[in-house]
Amino acid sequence: MNHQLERELNEFFTSLKEDGLYKEERIIEGAQGREISVGGKAVLNFCANNYLGLSDDRRVIEAAQDTMKLFGFGLSSVRFICGTQTLHKQLEQAISTYLRTEDTILFSSCYDANAALFEPLLGAEDAVISDELNHASIIDGIRLSKAQRFRYRHSDMNELEKALEASASARRRLIVTDGVFSMDGDVAKLREICALAQSHDALVAVDDSHATGYLGETGRGSVELCGVEGQVDLITTTFGKACGGASGGCISGRKLLIDLYRQRARPYLFSNTLAPAICGGTLQVLSILKEDHSLRKRTLANADHFRNLLKTAGFDLIDATTAIVAVMVYEEAKAVEFAEKLLDEGIYVIGFSYPVVPRGKARIRVQLSAAHTKKDIERAAGAFISVGRTMGIII
Repeated sequence: MNHQLERELNEFFTSLKEDGLYKEERIIEGAQGREISVGGKAVLNFCANNYLGLSDDRRVIEAAQDTMKLFGFGLSSVRFICGTQTLHKQLEQAISTYLRTEDTILFSSCYDANAALFEPLLGAEDAVISDELNHASIIDGIRLSKAQRFRYRHSDMNELEKALEASASARRRLIVTDGVFSMDGDVAKLREICALAQSHDALVAVDDSHATGYLGETGRGSVELCGVEGQVDLITTTFGKACGGASGGCISGRKLLIDLYRQRARPYLFSNTLAPAICGGTLQVLSILKEDHSLRKRTLANADHFRNLLKTAGFDLIDATTAIVAVMVYEEAKAVEFAEKLLDEGIYVIGFSYPVVPRGKARIRVQLSAAHTKKDIERAAGAFISVGRTMGIII
């Protein structure tokens, strides 16, 4: 490394720290769960994507262990060489059945699934139309394609329609949106989006990573919640959040499109097969979700309870009805300080700031889980209120 680069990087990191934008990695000493150990201290965890509390569920762990004994630790191969086991086909079928789609293709993460989503389907003569708050993986996936790019203001259906009109000459058009927006916790207007897509002959893709497993009457996500099953062409989602919290993701949807990805999706063709333990654990999760809806209901009830406690106390919350509660702080340094003081109170949360959210929109993102008890939630709310008053965030 030359001296100039070293100096520039040190100055960059110093400025990040001064602006409250430097991201520290806290170390968890043990398993993910409702209560974790950080720095030798037991704290309640309110910032994991562990929506159904299955990350440390013994049934899931044992299924992963049993699968590894039968199918090995890894495949050392990509799917089309010698990396496809009966296990992978079973999981793809199980996901398709669960999501009520025609077919599914597995990836090592939903980030990879979104990286694969656009380039095989869309060329220079095509167009992709994206919500401005879509996840970074969608943005990066779009960048890998040569399609014309249109972006509409968050959940603004008038702007979406204008983008559809402006792209009318394109051969193919794909509208893409998060199902649940991870930083705000709100749900996409999928009914309106699908109606516009139908009237303008466009395809629809939904990243349902923050919804699969707990939203909708049977937990099938925002697509089920909004009543648009069968109208969404492609669903990407992860197994790394509500569905056990490990890793892995997929694209699920119309069979002809899935066949295209098997032939042309680079993250699928050139990346190792999903590990057997992940497949076995995820199959167990899908079995649990099929039989037991109590976890889903508890997650949403817990989120409602926490949200109501903070609203009553006067916090500024983004309006949402999911397991994500975004507590607005606005100032970056203050959000970091707020999270540190909450950790001192035994509540583990993170302050989110640029570039994860826009500048001046710093927040604490609280994520509720089925594993949280009423006592946990009220303790967390009490800490928020106490620290919030001390810092002048609420009166």
